[in-house]
Amino acid sequence: MGFALKQLHLEHHHWGMQMRGDSRREYARVKNMLLGSMILLPLLPLVLILGIGYYYFTTSVEQSTAESMKRIMTDHGLTIERFLHERQADLEFLLDTHPFEELRNTERLGHILAILQRRSPAFADLGVFNDEGLHVAYHGAYPLVGRIYKDAGWFQEVMVKPSYISNFFPGFRKEPHFIIAIARHEGGRRWVLRATIDTPFFNDLVKKVRIGRTGEAYVMSADGILQTDRRSGGRLMEPSPDRHLIPPGDGTVQSFITRDETGLKYLYSTLNLKGGQWRLIVRREVADAFAELRAAGYLIILIMAVGGAAITLSAVSLTRLILRRMEAAEQHQRQLNEQLVRASRLAELGQMAAGVAHEINNPLQIIKSEHYLIEMDLEELKASGVLPADATMAEIEESLAQIKKQVARCADITQSVLKFGRQSTPRIELLSLQSFIPEVIHMVAKNASVHGIQVQQRLAEDLPTVNADAAQLQQVLLNLLNNAVDAILERHGVDGGRLSVNAQATADGKVAVQVTDNGTGIKPADTHKIFTPFFTTKPVGKGTGLGLSVCYGLIDQMGGAMTVASRKDIGTTFTIELPAADTPGEGLCDDAPLDGGRAGNPPSDPEL
Repeated sequence: MGFALKQLHLEHHHWGMQMRGDSRREYARVKNMLLGSMILLPLLPLVLILGIGYYYFTTSVEQSTAESMKRIMTDHGLTIERFLHERQADLEFLLDTHPFEELRNTERLGHILAILQRRSPAFADLGVFNDEGLHVAYHGAYPLVGRIYKDAGWFQEVMVKPSYISNFFPGFRKEPHFIIAIARHEGGRRWVLRATIDTPFFNDLVKKVRIGRTGEAYVMSADGILQTDRRSGGRLMEPSPDRHLIPPGDGTVQSFITRDETGLKYLYSTLNLKGGQWRLIVRREVADAFAELRAAGYLIILIMAVGGAAITLSAVSLTRLILRRMEAAEQHQRQLNEQLVRASRLAELGQMAAGVAHEINNPLQIIKSEHYLIEMDLEELKASGVLPADATMAEIEESLAQIKKQVARCADITQSVLKFGRQSTPRIELLSLQSFIPEVIHMVAKNASVHGIQVQQRLAEDLPTVNADAAQLQQVLLNLLNNAVDAILERHGVDGGRLSVNAQATADGKVAVQVTDNGTGIKPADTHKIFTPFFTTKPVGKGTGLGLSVCYGLIDQMGGAMTVASRKDIGTTFTIELPAADTPGEGLCDDAPLDGGRAGNPPSDPEL
């Protein structure tokens, strides 16, 4: 056998060398064909795709940029309007809940200001005025109590309106600020509550919009005076440099492109605030706004210039990839052949194991015979009174019983090895699974118990007999049980493993045998390949990939079917379905865990 395997390996090596020479010539032909087709065909479609793509890209970018500016303008305008409305609502709520007599108390006014500042840090100070413009109460950073404001523009406005939001003005404090004033009638007089909005806070609120590298937002009054700083140049309360470029507002977002005072092109968006008293302006340099278009134009030119080279490089890369995959497939084929040689060696090893088991039977037969003679001699000596029935004699009898037990155990093992290793023509016969399955489980129960795996069997009481080859069915079940033990050990080690074998009749006249474990499970992508020859999930050197494929073939030859259901890191169930014979089996079901001993009632003294 060894010489035959060596000869097979040499023939396989010679065949492989010849095939590799033919493959190189085939690779060269495929390479030339692929390169020619992949370089010549794409040139015209490349030009058409680039031209059409640039047109649609330009249109899309221009539209999306304009829409983005309008959306930003609308959102930011709503934010500012909401800010002003909320501050005005705060003051109106304050007047609804506090009379002016209470607000005239400076200490009480300071307490209310603190509450407002906790709600919004935008409030800088609070003041109360009578209908003559006298500042009767104030809490803030400036000495304003007692000053007269009847000539101030904001005071004159609020005396005829219920509320007023001013433009920025310096006032008595000589610093730019704007106010929100609310007027109410109380006690026969008109009183005014005024709040100053913190200038840096409002400035930051408006300027926080950043669009690209050059985008900015600012507010100007209807007469062109800046109400916030302008990032590109322009201070608060200075005339805006581009005021003459802004058209009158109509209440909607207006977008246009024009050159500013520096000569740079800008994309503008404007929106009225405060009913047209303010104009919110968001602008961005055209070169920055449409930078993607310029980059796309350069890219198109570059692609057109080097298109041929790019297509060539792509063709070469793809060709190399295809050739590498072909070489990998050839390498895989060589590995399959090597696995076939290893499988042949395993078969030879199985024959050797069967021979060794057969040789062990001879000394076991002699030991059994000598044990029988010793028992007979002891009985005669005890009957004649030569050997008294004392403690020593009891120990001798116990030792003889242990010898008998271990001889029987060795006999069981050798019989199992002989049955497994015997290679003969399949012999289909009536087989009672009530006694057969426990025999097979007994062969692996000790190994499972040593590794802390709990083994259970559940056999239906009315389990029918089946038509099957006992040796082949034993081979299948042993393979499944050993695979289950390996999977359990890989996931749980020596703690927590469970292995069960169930058998019951099905409604369609078959007998289903299920081997279930809580091991590592099988990945969904591998489930449909699990019965493929030479496919294995075990590490290199620990599996040939032939076990399950052989088992599948054996069950198919018996007229049965074999399926698998598995979930990764949950467990696996292999199901064997065999046609039931006409005569039902007999026996009792067994549902007890095995601990190295036998399950069911197998013969305890098989013939040697």
